[in-house]
Amino acid sequence: MAADTRPALPPLRDVIAAHRLQASKALGQNFLLDEQLLDRIAAIPGPLKDAPAFEVGPGPGGLTRAILRAGARLVAVERDARCLPALAELAEAFPAQLRVISGDAMQVDARAEAGDGAHIIANLPYNVGTALLVGWLSAAWEPLPWWSSLTLMFQMEVAERIVARPDSDHYGRLAVLGQWRSDARIAMKVHRSAFTPPPKVMSAVVHITPKAAPQGVQLKTLERLTAAAFGQRRKMLRQSLKGLPGALEALEAAGIDPQRRAETVSVDEYVEVARLMDRV
Repeated sequence: MAADTRPALPPLRDVIAAHRLQASKALGQNFLLDEQLLDRIAAIPGPLKDAPAFEVGPGPGGLTRAILRAGARLVAVERDARCLPALAELAEAFPAQLRVISGDAMQVDARAEAGDGAHIIANLPYNVGTALLVGWLSAAWEPLPWWSSLTLMFQMEVAERIVARPDSDHYGRLAVLGQWRSDARIAMKVHRSAFTPPPKVMSAVVHITPKAAPQGVQLKTLERLTAAAFGQRRKMLRQSLKGLPGALEALEAAGIDPQRRAETVSVDEYVEVARLMDRV
């Protein structure tokens, strides 16, 4: 058996203590310290040896070290300057594998920094997680996006909204956006006790892999359609869509009963209505 040549790293609790780090509520931080759990998360995308990867909000570097141990070439964006010295130590331990950007992930061009084909892996800050996800899902597809996969930690409620199926309480616009040209699943549930400090809710890791975008469908049309439909989800479609040009005609052409409500319409049906709207 080959010897383990990976660098010996101090326990994460020691790193946090040495740098006097505390999770910031204002930044939506909750640190994960269980290294076996972190290695399991880093394994979700599949083999990462020499693959480009992108991480948001690494904090003291728990998930960061797991991604690096998997062999990825990682770009990490950290807004909290207190965490930069700990991340610099990781960069020294994994020469040429880690580049840290000090800044706000909402302002960083992930594609330009990480490169095409990157796996995005992150324990996302709760306060910007959904906004970042929507940005990555809404990016241009040619016919696939620049990223290879998304492996992201969310509050359980948000995770359930991303993977929700029709006729469920969590089904809405985020489910359609997450599934019309991607496959989304909950890869792992994470108990609140795994975090420091423990959040008030359970969390889950969502794994998203892209598939080719359906032909003849524009994202803007789909967004307008679902905004109208789910904006008045308790009403029948004939009411919620009556102000959207071409929507009712497309609904009829698709053979969808206008008396149905938004939460009963499948992702494929929304895609078909959006396609027909662009033909009207």
